[in-house]
Amino acid sequence: HVQLVESGGGSVQPGGSLRLSCAASGRTDTVKCMAWFRQTPEKGRQKVATTYTRGPITEYADFVKGRSTISHYTNNTMNLQVDELIPDDTAGYYCAADTKTPCWNRVSEYKYWGQGTQVTVS
Repeated sequence: HVQLVESGGGSVQPGGSLRLSCAASGRTDTVKCMAWFRQTPEKGRQKVATTYTRGPITEYADFVKGRSTISHYTNNTMNLQVDELIPDDTAGYYCAADTKTPCWNRVSEYKYWGQGTQVTVS
């Protein structure tokens, strides 16, 4: 099993930036994909960004492309930086991991999830 713990959420003004961190523990040697999702009651769950832990492959949703960076998985930690925040970025942000690829265009759900961290942009 893999355990994930997110940190770094909070309240941010529009135009500001946030940096979320995801710390993994347990069988981290088995993880091939890590991802950030966000969720609101109105839009449901949205995939934000993914990274392949064995190489420099990252993918981003169109709504954050160009203003977001997902860090390479290093020392069992992965970060997400989002700049130019807008109120629509308000959501619960969740870290996820899986032992299988592909990381972005998947048929199955990610297997491991963190508890989430709230981001409010206002």
